[in-house]
Amino acid sequence: MIALHVNIDHVATLRQARRGVEPEPVTAAGIAEMSGADGITIHLREDRRHIQDRDVKLIREVVQTRLNLEMAATSEMFRIAEEIQPDIVTLVPEKREEVTTEGGLDVISNRSVLLPMEKLQASGIRVSLFIDPDPKQIEASADCGADDIELHTGSYAHAFNRHGQNGIKDVDSEYNRLHQASEMAHRLGLKVNAGHGLNYHNTRRICHLPHLEELNIGHSIISRAVFDGLHQAVREMRELIDSEVLPAR
Repeated sequence: MIALHVNIDHVATLRQARRGVEPEPVTAAGIAEMSGADGITIHLREDRRHIQDRDVKLIREVVQTRLNLEMAATSEMFRIAEEIQPDIVTLVPEKREEVTTEGGLDVISNRSVLLPMEKLQASGIRVSLFIDPDPKQIEASADCGADDIELHTGSYAHAFNRHGQNGIKDVDSEYNRLHQASEMAHRLGLKVNAGHGLNYHNTRRICHLPHLEELNIGHSIISRAVFDGLHQAVREMRELIDSEVLPAR
C-alpha cells in the first residue's frame, strides 16, 4: 500500500488571505485522517505565508497518524522540529519570492547545512530530502545519511498536464527519470516518496513507480474540496491510489 500524506497548507492559505480564524487547518487535519489519509503534511515557511507556529503545535497534538513537517534547513527550523517532534521532517529548498517550491534541494552544495539532521534522527525523527530525480543528488542524499528521499514530480506533472497521457515523449521521459531514480534510491537503502504537482489525473502513473512508499499531495485535494468537500476529496484520492496499486499485488 502506498501511503497518502495530505498537505493542508492551502487551508491555511485561505485563512491567511484575511488574517482571520477560518478555515481552521487543525480541523482539516482531523477530517483528512478520518477520510483515509495516512499522514498530514505541513510546510512551515520562513515567511509564515500560510502555516503558522501555532498550527504546527496544535496539529502535532491532534494528528493520530503521522505528521510530516516540511521545512528549510535553517537553525530556526531545526530548533522548532526538535521542540515539536514530528514523525518526519522533509528538508526542502525555499525562496521567499517563489509561489511554490520550484525544484529539489541541492544536497551536494548544502551538505554542511544538513548536519543538524543527525540530531533529529537521534531523537527518532525520520529525515527525508526533497530532491530532483538526479543520480548525483540521490547519491549525495545517501552519503549524508538521509532516511528517505521525496522525488520532486513537478517536471513530470507539468509535462503531463500540458500534453495528457497518450504517448507524449516528454511525459515518458520524465516518468522514466523518476523510475530510474526510484530504483537507484532503493539500491542505496533510501525509502522512496514522491510529490509536487500531483492531481487526480497524473497520479495514476506515479503509483507504478518501483519501491514507492508515500505520496504527498495537497493543492489538488484542497482544490477539489472547494466543490466536493474535504472528506470526499481525500477519499477519492485514496481510492484512486488503491485502484492502481492493488491489482498488481
